[in-house]
Amino acid sequence: MRTTALFTIAIGLLAAPLVAQEPKPVPKDSARVSITGCSKGYVFTVGPRSVEHPGSVDVPEGMHLRMNGPKSVIADIKAHEGSAIEITGIMKKGQYGPDGVAVGGGVRVGPGPAPNGGLGISVTPRQSFIDVEAWRPVTGECRSR
Repeated sequence: MRTTALFTIAIGLLAAPLVAQEPKPVPKDSARVSITGCSKGYVFTVGPRSVEHPGSVDVPEGMHLRMNGPKSVIADIKAHEGSAIEITGIMKKGQYGPDGVAVGGGVRVGPGPAPNGGLGISVTPRQSFIDVEAWRPVTGECRSR
């Protein structure tokens, strides 16, 4: 009886790593994306798309994303600053599509609500966020300014 119990526990412990973890469910207003680029601190700058690293969405090159995530993942990414990486995470839909006209310095001019209820102009910079789940190194370079 005791041998059977020990054998069952041993099999359970050996099989535990083989069970695949379920990925975090994606909310209806969000999407899981993979993007290639470079990081500096908590800011990820989207790099050019290529045949080797196409990414999963059409995020404009040069767009800055604020990374959120577990401290261990962010620390690993910070340790690889200056190297090209691909991050995978969850972003709200509509954050990564350009709306309006780029003016420069991360500012876009586009339609927005006016205080009197008519059509107005919005000239505020928009911060985009990504909840980072994973990352991996890729071939490529990061431009330094």
